[in-house]
Amino acid sequence: MKAVLFDHDGTLINSEAIHFDLWQRFLSHYGVSITSDYYNEQMAGVSVRENAPDIIKAFNLPLTPQALFEGRRALTLDYLSTQAFPLMPGAKEVLWQCYQQGIRVAIVTGGARASVARTLKDYGLSKWVECVVSSDDVATGKPAPDCYLKALRLMELSANEAVAVEDTGFGVASAVAAGVACVAIPTPLSSHHDFSAARAQYACLLDWFNQEIGQS
Repeated sequence: MKAVLFDHDGTLINSEAIHFDLWQRFLSHYGVSITSDYYNEQMAGVSVRENAPDIIKAFNLPLTPQALFEGRRALTLDYLSTQAFPLMPGAKEVLWQCYQQGIRVAIVTGGARASVARTLKDYGLSKWVECVVSSDDVATGKPAPDCYLKALRLMELSANEAVAVEDTGFGVASAVAAGVACVAIPTPLSSHHDFSAARAQYACLLDWFNQEIGQS
């Protein structure tokens, strides 16, 4: 294995609860409230652009997909204007250890590039991350394979030279569709997702690293 392709939201950063709150704030302007179950089952791990048509249809919103995307993205950018999302436990240590061991690292996210940029800047991670592919960089986001295929192209890797780390079933599906073996680290929000396509599941990033890489 030459590289690890990390998801961002829910894998490296503890952002899903914040995204849920931002969705609630956005949808409240249209008299809509979503449950945590709906968010976890239908929205977590899927880019806003990919989700927009389904959300508009589900709640009969008077918006175009582009208008919904832009409005929801504005709330994320407003949050990021003052702070980064908090890191998941072990995230900084695992990225550092990968760098120390000469393992190439990419972040492959269904979220905004601005979110990754803020994470890298605020936590001093830029030197350790070679490549970033976000929903801004591909025509179709997760669970389509586009973002992983682009990361492989940019890093000049074959799929069997990398492993992906994801927290949702949608993310696992994206990586596997690109031919990349994927390990799952479910969160409480995604624990009910279908992870049958994942090579293995772990409780946290450090467990994964220590069992698959730290011993190598």
